[in-house]
Amino acid sequence: MLPITHFLYLASGLFVLGLVGLTLRRAPGRVLLALVLLLAAPGLLWASFARAWGDGSGQVLAALLVTLAGVYALLGAALLRGRG
Repeated sequence: MLPITHFLYLASGLFVLGLVGLTLRRAPGRVLLALVLLLAAPGLLWASFARAWGDGSGQVLAALLVTLAGVYALLGAALLRGRG
């Protein structure tokens, strides 16, 4: 099993990448992808801490967060489709 620090580094990298993409990009599709990256970072942390501590509540929160990210992706696809 990987140590928890690897997951912390990966989640912080995803969060920073999403934050940079959110602040620098103007295209709506790229902004929504950056927002999904911002949402993926805490989900990864919740799931990894839940696995390390043997508690299932973090995995439930991560599943809810993935559902929310899917809704954002569908909303973005609908907005982009309406433009073109």
